[in-house]
Amino acid sequence: MAKVERFAFHVPSLEELAGVLQKGLKENFADAQVSVVDCPDLTQEPFKFPAKGICGKPRIADVGGVPYLIPLVQRDKVYDLNTVAKDIELPGAFILGAGAVSSKVLGINAELIPIVQTKSERKAAVNGSYVAQINPADKGCLLEKYSSKYTDCEFGLLANLYASEGQPGKVIEVKANGRTGELNFVSCLRQTLEKHYGEKPVGMGGTFIIQKGKAKIHIMPPEFSACPLNTDEDVNNWLKFFEMKAPLICQPVIVSRDPGFDLRVEHTHCFSHHGEGGHYHQDTSPDSVQYLGYFQPAELLFRIDRPQETHLVGRD
Repeated sequence: MAKVERFAFHVPSLEELAGVLQKGLKENFADAQVSVVDCPDLTQEPFKFPAKGICGKPRIADVGGVPYLIPLVQRDKVYDLNTVAKDIELPGAFILGAGAVSSKVLGINAELIPIVQTKSERKAAVNGSYVAQINPADKGCLLEKYSSKYTDCEFGLLANLYASEGQPGKVIEVKANGRTGELNFVSCLRQTLEKHYGEKPVGMGGTFIIQKGKAKIHIMPPEFSACPLNTDEDVNNWLKFFEMKAPLICQPVIVSRDPGFDLRVEHTHCFSHHGEGGHYHQDTSPDSVQYLGYFQPAELLFRIDRPQETHLVGRD
């Protein structure tokens, strides 16, 4: 059994959060509007998720970690989203986020974009996840629906997950256009929360669309590195970087500040309906970029199978 640690986040009201985020976004974007709205039906275009919303007992899980991938891979680190849902005391949870595939299942290394309604006593799991891998044919991006080839809900090494009951409800809507600062959209949200709430960690998750523009995205190579990756430079030389075009549908997991659990404080993966996806770094078209997001503050943090030996390499 993986060790599970639990922590209660500071949970501001949606109205308060909207005000805080709008102020911070306006320092980094030409135009920013943040408001409290009803969550759109996420089963519809462009999301096509297996659940209608991101509300109901919202929580964040940080599973495994980068130290299981680098400097050298620990292939035995394999997890299951249905088990995670039980570990976070929410069986049947709707889970979004960013992680790595199980190389035991796929036979290779790749980016996982988890979008799963986990199994409950009454229903089987619905896996709407995507896999972004390096296309062996042309070394470009190959994005596939997980369920087109596999029937499980496994993942490997690490994942940052936002979980809820998948219900409709009130959420924070964020619109941000024209990036004027250096921070990417997710870092701007996180650093705004950290600056305002300080020692009180705030967690947040949901989904956002890069509606216009292009973005810098990475995909891990299919082979794990045979030589140790000891620095961020080593990691960046190993990763494959692409410029991908909108619309990109992204699943961010954000924690304003690590309360001492060796967390990855921000991690975002994205998919599209035009065959591109992976790990989001930054938009590359600041003048034309448009973001539209829906977020919910998390009540609880669950740290699952925290690495005993750790480092800060490869965390962005």
